[in-house]
Amino acid sequence: MAYKKEFMEKAVNLSRENIRKGKGGPFGALIVNGDEIISSGTNCVTSENDPTAHAEIQAIRRACKKLKTFHLKGCVIYTSCEPCPMCLSAIYWAGLEKIYYANTRNDASSIEFSDDFIYKEICLNISERTIPMEQHLHDEALEVFSEWDNMPNKIKY
Repeated sequence: MAYKKEFMEKAVNLSRENIRKGKGGPFGALIVNGDEIISSGTNCVTSENDPTAHAEIQAIRRACKKLKTFHLKGCVIYTSCEPCPMCLSAIYWAGLEKIYYANTRNDASSIEFSDDFIYKEICLNISERTIPMEQHLHDEALEVFSEWDNMPNKIKY
């Protein structure tokens, strides 16, 4: 799907409107299919007290609800900033086909929205990460995975 300037302008304008309304950070996103805007989202972390309420996540949630699917094949995302690790993961999980962005993660870092720490943490071995992780009840949890794997009516995603 070819880039369309009007969609990026809309994403940037959403980010501007969002900060002027005091709803959250300077981030806006659109999910687009062809020439149709399926959904939009803005950063509502502080107004909703939800650390996952990033613009891209909000737009993905709304698009999936509207289209009644958990996979956004055929859609692209326009976002006012390069996605953070959480949003990038959600974009991959949703199956979006392309990301168009305006600001970079370095631009975001310059105004104290730094995702570099998380990008670095993901690459570390579990034992080297800042937040300690411990594994427990592995056998019991594997039984649930086995049950899921053997279910004939499971919906794969």
